[in-house]
Amino acid sequence: MNLTERQKEILFAIIEQYAEVATPVGSVTLAKLFDVSSATIRAEMSKLESFGLIAQPHTSAGRIPTDAGYRYYVNSLVENSETNNPWAESPAYDLPRLEAPRGTNRSAHVLEVRVSSQASAEATIKSAVDSLVELTGNLGLGTIGNQLYLAGISRLLTQPEFVDLGRVQAVAKLLDNLEPWLREAAPGEPLNIFIGKENPIGKSSGASLIISKFRSPFSDNSYIGVLGPTRQNYQKVMSLVRQAGEMLEKGF
Repeated sequence: MNLTERQKEILFAIIEQYAEVATPVGSVTLAKLFDVSSATIRAEMSKLESFGLIAQPHTSAGRIPTDAGYRYYVNSLVENSETNNPWAESPAYDLPRLEAPRGTNRSAHVLEVRVSSQASAEATIKSAVDSLVELTGNLGLGTIGNQLYLAGISRLLTQPEFVDLGRVQAVAKLLDNLEPWLREAAPGEPLNIFIGKENPIGKSSGASLIISKFRSPFSDNSYIGVLGPTRQNYQKVMSLVRQAGEMLEKGF
């Protein structure tokens, strides 16, 4: 899929604005941001919608990202992190990187301090998971031997996406089957992201699963990560989950 630079910028802006406000993003807001006419923005939105990257939930509403739109955005983050300094600053709405968005350096420091102060491997993993819950507002998860440690379920379910009972049930189904799936899937990459319908179970949950694989005293295939709504700050969350996995592997 070949998008123009402006289409990429508009898509990324919609994703980032929607993560902040949890309401559809309109053309007037984007026109002010890009200093162009609303008609220009609407024309570009129509093209993005035809590509399946954004959708209009109601006739009079703005646009929201689709799972495909989030996937395009996340792939851009990953691709650019492989070729650029991951902590370098980038221009607003340029191709994003797995960099440190505002506030992430402080969050990374908090994570490091808490994880490094624990006395046992089990306490270290639990502290890392608890810290991810606090720092991301998502549900946190980690494997300790053959057990799955979960924290922050109430934080997850207070998100506006999960007022729908059907989605809550889909999340519950995903969590009920997550531990055996992790053992079977054994992702090969250090960081894995499953967005919305990409999740192996609970495809209608409207949630994203971001996990990092690491070696621990319990297993060479240990995992830590978060489960949150598809609407989230992927730059920050991916950076923190990746850091948590790296810190745990180095710390044992």
